[in-house]
Parts: sequence; structure tokens; C-alpha cells
Amino acid sequence: MSAQIHPSSVVSPEARLGEGVVVGPFCVIEGNAVIGARTLLRSHVVIGPHTEIGEDNDIYPHATLGMGPQDLKFKGAPTRLQVGNRNVIREGCTLHRGTEGGGGLTTMGDDNFLMTGSHVAHDCHVGHKNIFANCATLAGHVEVGDGCNIGAFSAVHQFCRVGHHAFMGGFTVATQDVLPFMKTAGARDTKSYGVNTIGLQRKGFPVEVVEGLKKAHRLLFHAGLLREEAMAQTEKEVGHIAEVVYLLTFIREAKRGVHRG
Repeated sequence: MSAQIHPSSVVSPEARLGEGVVVGPFCVIEGNAVIGARTLLRSHVVIGPHTEIGEDNDIYPHATLGMGPQDLKFKGAPTRLQVGNRNVIREGCTLHRGTEGGGGLTTMGDDNFLMTGSHVAHDCHVGHKNIFANCATLAGHVEVGDGCNIGAFSAVHQFCRVGHHAFMGGFTVATQDVLPFMKTAGARDTKSYGVNTIGLQRKGFPVEVVEGLKKAHRLLFHAGLLREEAMAQTEKEVGHIAEVVYLLTFIREAKRGVHRG
């Protein structure tokens, strides 16, 4: 089945549309954009140039993917946006291309759900199976792992990271890295509030992993130890758990620090 394009839409002759793509009313597809098989553009969607969208995506009205970055230094370079497969991108979401100074590429993986008004800025790298609630916002150069839940009206400062399976409460302002597996919240004094127990259980994490992460959080933030002492003690007691190893590595690699418990 070839692509279906509504007569009111404008599609560049350089664009490539996969089998079964549906382009609804009043959409614009610019330049050399590539859209994978069976992706649906419902209506009023704008796809910028140098943008590659995978298969089976569902993109709602007034979403804009692949426009130039909101960076005063940007002078029109052919930077890129890559979006994976099976993502749901709701009304009014914006995903911008990268900048020359930031690597030239913004990426999003598979099976993400972006609610109304979410924003992914230039040079961000978003993993798989994340949920962005309404108006969740990433500044430039942010990294988001897999399985994260970013609450409504939350914002992540540029160059910060959000670890795998992190949970950010609504209206959270993250100016440091957000710990994986943990609940983080706060509009001013943002803190980690321990393991996202219910969320991890729903995802099928074993009991011993959840309990190991809880112990790690206590040792790291509530045992009264200096950082290196706490890290060493955590590694000694629960370092056999892969998720704890990832947590410790995430903390060690933080360049802006982490939101502590």
C-alpha cells in the first residue's frame, strides 16, 4: 500500500514516505525528510528537513518535528533529528534538530509517549519507553534513559541527565542529574525521595533488586557517610546487583552533581 496524502497537505518532492504512511489534512513535510512505514500524521503536523522518523509512529495535530534549534548561534546548518518506532506524539509537541556545537543530532528511541505540549530541545538524546506528561520540557543537551516518567510541567536543565526508570513528579525543576530508579520532586529544593517501588514492581523488577536499591539509597544519603565512604559501603553490601552498579556509575559520572536524597 502506497502512502496516502490528503490533497490539502504539502509534501516536498525530496521527501521519502514509506509504505502505508498516512498524511492527514494540512500537514507540511519539508526538504529531504524521511517517514517510515505506517506512520500516521493526523493533521496540521509539520516535519522539518533533515528529519528521519521511523515506523508505526502516531503524530497528533500541531506537533512540529525537525525545526531548527532555538539557539542564537544556529545559522541554518543541516543538523538532524532522528525519531524511532512506535512513538505517540500528542498535540503541540516540539522536537528540534541538533546544533553544530552539540553534535548536530537530536535523537528519540522507540515506544515513547509524549503528552500534549512536551518539548525536546536541540541535541537531546531520549531512550525508549519513556512517558512525558503534559508540557514536560527538556532543555538542550539533555540525556534521558529508558523507562522514565517525567511529570507534567517539569523541566530539565541543559546538560543534565535523567537515569533509567527515574520518576519525576509534576512541576519538578531538575538542575542536576536525576537519579535512576528513584522518585525525584521539587520546584525549588528538588530532592530524591527514595526508590520508585510501585513503578518498578509494575515493570516486573524482582523483589531483591528493589530491596537492594532501597538499601543503596539509605547508605548513600541517610547513613551519615561521606560520599566516597557511602559509595564504597554500597558497593560492598549490594554491589552484586546490576541496577545498583548502574546507579553508582551514574553518580560517579555526573558532571553537574545529582539531586540527593
